[in-house]
Amino acid sequence: MIPQHLGALHPVEQIATIVLAFGPFVVLGIVIAIRRRAEVADERRLAEHQAEHDSSGDAP
Repeated sequence: MIPQHLGALHPVEQIATIVLAFGPFVVLGIVIAIRRRAEVADERRLAEHQAEHDSSGDAP
């Protein structure tokens, strides 16, 4: 349904509208994925560090 008071949008305007409508959600999804990967990597490094610390602490 085309709003009659604006008329038909130019194809570039349609693309700009779609990008402005959905772009922030795409960017948010990318940021969440990157942060989750970073958190998983940090947890793995911490677990490895703790395992090394625990194994070296067992020897008298």
